[in-house]
Amino acid sequence: MENTQENPTSQNPTPADETSQAGAAGAPGAQPEAAAQAAAQVGQGGADAALAEAQAKIAELQDAFVRAKAETENVRRRGQDDVQKAHKFAIETFAEHLLPVVDSLEAAVAHGSDDLAKVREGVELTLRQLTGALEKGKVVAVNPVGEKFDPHRHQAISMVPSEQEANTVVAVLQKGYVIADRVLRPALVTVSQPK
Repeated sequence: MENTQENPTSQNPTPADETSQAGAAGAPGAQPEAAAQAAAQVGQGGADAALAEAQAKIAELQDAFVRAKAETENVRRRGQDDVQKAHKFAIETFAEHLLPVVDSLEAAVAHGSDDLAKVREGVELTLRQLTGALEKGKVVAVNPVGEKFDPHRHQAISMVPSEQEANTVVAVLQKGYVIADRVLRPALVTVSQPK
């Protein structure tokens, strides 16, 4: 009689063998589910990291936006202040040029001389001072005798027959003034017309 003793390990599989056998042959799709769960966990971890990175970037951009907005507001406010100061003190330099003229006029009034020649000389000097102050402030007289009539810079009071070419300024009744090429007051003139 043969000894037919079987190996106990071959007949009674261990639980580990059952798992491996079930995974290999028994349960279809068991391995892909495990892989999907593992991938989902890895994907979840990656998504959390990406979300945290995106939130940090959003916070950084919001901070930069708030700072830029505040800086823009400060620049706007400073600009408004500069414009207000420019309007308020625009005449400051011009006024400084006029102060010597005021001093001369006050000295003339205080002097009280009866000598008309000296008074005239003082007035002429003061007029030169005033003209110089105006020129420093870019206020220039327009005296267009002999020039072609320009309605933007001259105001015609009358037309007179003349040998000169038509529409030529014959006489200036009142000087005009320009400030930096902008008409402050047009010159009052008479203009020639053909005979």
